[in-house]
Amino acid sequence: MRVLLIATAFNSLTQRVHTELRECGHEVAVQLALGDEPVRAAVARTDPELIICPMLTKAIPRDVWSTRTVLIVHPGPKGDRGPSSLDWAITEGAERWGVTVLQAVEEMDAGDIWASVDFPVRACGKSELYRGEVADAAVEAVLLAVSRFEGGLFTPEPLDYDRPDVGGRLRPFLKQEARRIDWEADDTATVLRKLRAGDSQPGVLDELYGREYFLHGGHPEDELRGARPGAVIAQRDGAICRATTDGAVWIPQLRPRRTPGGPATFKLPAATVLADHLHRVREVPVTPASAAGRDTWAEIRYHEREDVGFLEFSFAGGAMSTEQCRRLLAAYREAADRPTSVLVLGAARDFFSNGIHLNVIEGASFPALESWENINAMDDLVEAVLTTTDKLTVAALAGNAAAGGLMLAIAADEVWCRESAVLNPHYRLMGLYGSEYWTYTLPRRVGAEQAEQLTTQTLPVGAARAERLGLVDRTAGGGAAEFRGWVEREAAALAGSPELTGRLVEKKRRRAEDEEARPLADHRTEELRRMHRNFYREGEPYHRLRRDFVHKVCPVATPEHLTGLLGRPD
Repeated sequence: MRVLLIATAFNSLTQRVHTELRECGHEVAVQLALGDEPVRAAVARTDPELIICPMLTKAIPRDVWSTRTVLIVHPGPKGDRGPSSLDWAITEGAERWGVTVLQAVEEMDAGDIWASVDFPVRACGKSELYRGEVADAAVEAVLLAVSRFEGGLFTPEPLDYDRPDVGGRLRPFLKQEARRIDWEADDTATVLRKLRAGDSQPGVLDELYGREYFLHGGHPEDELRGARPGAVIAQRDGAICRATTDGAVWIPQLRPRRTPGGPATFKLPAATVLADHLHRVREVPVTPASAAGRDTWAEIRYHEREDVGFLEFSFAGGAMSTEQCRRLLAAYREAADRPTSVLVLGAARDFFSNGIHLNVIEGASFPALESWENINAMDDLVEAVLTTTDKLTVAALAGNAAAGGLMLAIAADEVWCRESAVLNPHYRLMGLYGSEYWTYTLPRRVGAEQAEQLTTQTLPVGAARAERLGLVDRTAGGGAAEFRGWVEREAAALAGSPELTGRLVEKKRRRAEDEEARPLADHRTEELRRMHRNFYREGEPYHRLRRDFVHKVCPVATPEHLTGLLGRPD
C-alpha cells in the first residue's frame, strides 16, 4: 500500500513505524505536521491509501480525515484521552498501560478503535519507556491496524465507556502545579515518579540556590542520606544528588527557566549548570564495577560472568560529551585488561549511543573547540576498540544508535541488535562529514557503494535490513530483558567456542594486514581534516543546524529525503 506518515517530528517512534512498514513492503512517505496546507499538499502529491500519525500534537485538517482513513497512534489504553497520557501513567504509578490506534475524528482521541496493545510500565523515565515498551506496543498495534485495513473486512470498535475493556478516561494536561515536588513531604518513591514523568519534557520546575530550574531525569540512591530534604548532598560525573524525606535521588540534567526577554535555555549536566554553587558539595565517585552491584546513578557499569565481561554505558539521550567519552575510554581500557575472552559493550536497554553531545557543545564558551575535543575523544574510544586484538568484542544494541554512536558499535568484532532498534548511519543532517573511523569500518562491513548510500540517503535503517546489509551481524526479538538474556547466553557460548582461539589469531592477522594497506591514522587524519572544516570554516551549516537541534527549532518544510514515496528496501 501507499502509506503517508504525518507526524509532529520524525522522532524515534515515527522512524520505527517508517522502517517497519517499509519492511512489510509498503511504500512510505513522511510529512511533518507544519500546518494544514503542507499536509493537504502532501496528501494530494502522494495519494495515500492510508494515513498514519505515529506522533502528533496538532489536529489533522477536517477535509483530510473526512475523506481518507487517518489512524492516530495514542500512547494510552482504550478510552484514555488527553495530551499527557504517559505522564499520568508514571505519576500515578500504573503497573500496566497501553497504546491505542484510533481513527481521526473531530474530537481528539475519540475515534473508532482499530487496535490496542497493552504493556507493563517499568520503573524508568518517560523517554526510556516511550522508546522501549511504548514503541514496541505501538508498532504491534499499527501493524495489526494496517493488516485489518488491508483485509477490508474489519469494523473498528466505537469508543464505548460502558465496555468492560475500556478503562481509560479523559485526562487534563499535566501542569507544573501537579508535577511540583514537596521536598518536605514527598518520599523517595513519589519524587522519582514525578521526576520520571517529565524527564525529557517538560521537566519538573523547582528552585535551587534562589533560581528556578527544570529538573530532568531521576534515579534512586541506595546509600547517601541528607539531614535536610531537597538539599544537594553530593555530585557525580555531572549529576547532583538531593536528599528526600527517606533517602536521596540523583538528577542528571537541569534547564534554567527562561527569563522574560532572555535567551532560550536547554538541558545541560546539572553540575555544569550549578557550577558556581557546588564548591562545597562533595564529589562521590563510584567505579564501574561497584556500580554494577548497587542501586545508584552511574553512567558506566562493569561486571563479569565467567569468561565474559559486560561494559554497560547509558548516557542521557544517547549523547556522549568529551568527558563522558574519556570516562568510558578509561573504563574500556580497564575492562580490556581483564582476563576475559569476550567483552560485550552496551546498555541493557535503550540507546546504545548517538555520538557527540550537541547540548554540551552548544553550552560551551567556544563551540567549535568543544566540537573538536568531543570528536577526538570519540575517535580515541573507537580506536581502542579497533585495536583490541586479544579478545572478541561484541556491541549489543538493545536500542537505537546513530552517527558516531553507530560507528562506535561497528568498531566491534560483532554487532548484535534487538529487532526493534533503529539505526541512523549518517552525519549529514547535522552538516558533518563524520569521523570515528567510519571510512574504514563502514565499507568493510557493507561495501563502498552501500556505505555511500547509507551516509547520503540519511534515512533510518531497521534491524532486519541492517542484518541483510551486513551492518549488524545478528538480530534477536523480544523485549529488552529477553534480548539481554539472549546476549548473555550467546556471549557465553562464544567465549566457550572451540573456534575462539582461531578467531583471535585471524583477527590479529587481519588487523595487521589492514594496517599495512592503510593505517588507521590515515583514516583519522582525513576524516578530521574534513571535520575541522565543518567546525571552523565560515559558511559551514553545522553550527546553525546544531543550534536548531538543541533549541528545537521547527523546520519550515519537510526534508526532501522524507517526502517521496519509498519502496521496499533491498
